[in-house]
Amino acid sequence: MNIFSFFSIFRKKPKTLSLPDSLLIKKLKEVCKKNSFSIYENITIYHHTQNFFIPLLILNPNRGICLFEYKEWSYDDLKNSTISKATNQDSSEKSLAFEKTHEFIKQKFNELTHNDGVPIYNYLLMENLNSDEYQHLNDSIKELLPYQKIMFNDSLESEILQKLKNLPLPTSRMPDEVHIMGNLLVQYLIFSKDGSMNLATDEQIEFIESTTDGVETLSGSAHSGKTNSIILKAILETLRNPEIDIVIIEPTTLSCDILKQKLLDIIEYAIIEVDFSSIEIITPIELVNRHLNKLKKPPLEVVLNIDEKLMRKSFDIADLIICDNANLLPIEFIDYLKHIQKKSSLILVNEYGDEDATYRFEKSFKPKKLKIIFKQANQHAKALQIISNLLKENSSQDILVVSDNISKRQLHDDLEFFIKDKTVLLDSSNNLLSQDLDNLLLCSYSQISSMNSKFVILMDIADTSLNEIEHAINLAEEKAYVLYEEESKNIKTLKEKYD
Repeated sequence: MNIFSFFSIFRKKPKTLSLPDSLLIKKLKEVCKKNSFSIYENITIYHHTQNFFIPLLILNPNRGICLFEYKEWSYDDLKNSTISKATNQDSSEKSLAFEKTHEFIKQKFNELTHNDGVPIYNYLLMENLNSDEYQHLNDSIKELLPYQKIMFNDSLESEILQKLKNLPLPTSRMPDEVHIMGNLLVQYLIFSKDGSMNLATDEQIEFIESTTDGVETLSGSAHSGKTNSIILKAILETLRNPEIDIVIIEPTTLSCDILKQKLLDIIEYAIIEVDFSSIEIITPIELVNRHLNKLKKPPLEVVLNIDEKLMRKSFDIADLIICDNANLLPIEFIDYLKHIQKKSSLILVNEYGDEDATYRFEKSFKPKKLKIIFKQANQHAKALQIISNLLKENSSQDILVVSDNISKRQLHDDLEFFIKDKTVLLDSSNNLLSQDLDNLLLCSYSQISSMNSKFVILMDIADTSLNEIEHAINLAEEKAYVLYEEESKNIKTLKEKYD
């Protein structure tokens, strides 16, 4: 018997639906929780220029995808009606929607994974119909609404579980959840540094799906997925509204290029129609110069020179501005952003625990617990020694040294004769194509946005802001070495926090 989908597809705009907080829905969710089934509510699948809204989806990891439609039909509604497969029906007919549902999902799986994906099954949530009333319906209705595919208002948890489990085992091994739902819900798909795929967490999804109003903040530690989440949010906003203008601000030209590459990788992999030009990724100076250009003023070379006259000339640069690493930028620039964007939306992304933040990412995806080592010595000599020791068992690209510009150049000169590996003076004002990042990198504190490494060596602590120091420490995936020659206020603060 062919079981037809209960969903309408190819709607031009995703609809919103809140499933009732009914006893039946609660029982269904409880069954999922007890049996490790993943439940997804009010989701939209995007593919090419099309989108498909699903009120409720449950992933049975051993059987496949279960799709649900909520219906308010009662026994009185059904006893004098007929069930139709067609989309056009008179007032006496009840619609079951289209067979193309499965075709749509299979097409997406095939284009992304080159196979049909996983089995798909359909169920109906009948809040106003019980199992006894069902028995009195005519056979034509029962044929299209099989008993095993309906959750009635009097269904027990054990009956719900049996219906979800009473499915044939797949003929081939099931992929994991990431490769099933990540390929369907590309707006939640995160690519890690090593190229592996991951699904966004619940807290990340809440942010990605949120409607931004006014000035909002997102906070979280390094490796909490903030940057990946703002990319996915920007993509989802443009999928929902292709006319929207979004600007993402990154501190440096290099960090802009890295983010652009991540954005392009996701769009190309997901096979979705997103106008790449509608999501601009620019530096603070580029944003201010755009403002000045509209005001017919000369270009501004230093962001700190924003004056009161410029602040008074207020207009929105874009429908949504997302400022990444906002805590690393001058407070004058942040005030300027809030002023020019007062009529539209602004999201400030910070790398510290802000209790008043609109959104907070508590989970960290650091591969190992970070070890912080304080070394009091001649910092230049100690840096050479640490680098030499690390290179005995690690690649040069696993090491990042952060210092002021003078130390950076001195260390570069000495390393040319001290180690055989190539060292690179990072210049974050240059674009990604002109950079050679697969080597030991030497950079200053103002250049480290979007960088990370297995080992990070920090120098010149005393005269650097704590925000920049802590950001640099958290770039390390395994160990951070803090080098200093004399005790200072910064060292005391860091030791109290980390040692």
